[in-house]
Order: sequence, then C-alpha cells, then structure tokens
Amino acid sequence: MFQFFLRARVDRFFKARSAGRDAENDHSRVASIAQLVERSLTAAQAERAGLVRRLDDVFARAAVPLGNDTDEYLTREAHDSRLLDQFEAEISKGQRRLEELTSSIAHFKFLRAALLSRFPDYKP
Repeated sequence: MFQFFLRARVDRFFKARSAGRDAENDHSRVASIAQLVERSLTAAQAERAGLVRRLDDVFARAAVPLGNDTDEYLTREAHDSRLLDQFEAEISKGQRRLEELTSSIAHFKFLRAALLSRFPDYKP
C-alpha cells in the first residue's frame, strides 16, 4: 500500500497556486458578498423611500375627511368614519413596515462596515 502513494507522486510534485491567483480568488469572494450587501441595502432604501412617499400621501388624503374643527367627529358621516378607519389601519401597517426597513437598513450598513473592516485590502 505504501508503494501506491510513492508511485503516484514520483513524477509529479506539489505546486501551489501563484500569490496573484490566490489574491484574485479572495477578492472575488469578498466582492460577491459586498455586492450582495450593497444590492440589499439599495433595495431596502428604495422600498423605504417609496413607503415614505405613500404614507405621506395617505396622511394628506386622511386629513380631508378628518376635518379641522374641534367637534368634527360629532358631525362626521358614517362613510367618512369608515374611510378614516381604513386609513388608520393602512397607516399602522405602513409605519410598522417603515420601522422594520429602518432596522434592516441599519443592519445592512453594519454588515458593510464589518466587511470593509475585516477585509481592508478590498476596494469596491
């Protein structure tokens, strides 16, 4: 059995890859992770910006049936009350999602900073 190992290695010597090729592979691995983090961060920021615009629009539309009198709620029609309830539910969902996105964006920024601090030679 020992002869098998000797015979297999007699005419071939161990060769390591060049340092340049190793550095290229390492850079490629880090770059793929960095690109994924950047794409995720950009997507989350775009979703957050769109959600903020839509929430601003809902706030503006909700202000119309809400009125500006102190006793407006006493004379409000039933369909306006239902509409305001729907707006309130949508605003609540939107604000919850906005908080989630804000948290995710902070996490993605942390991942980017951690990646760049652990791989200081990587230049995007």
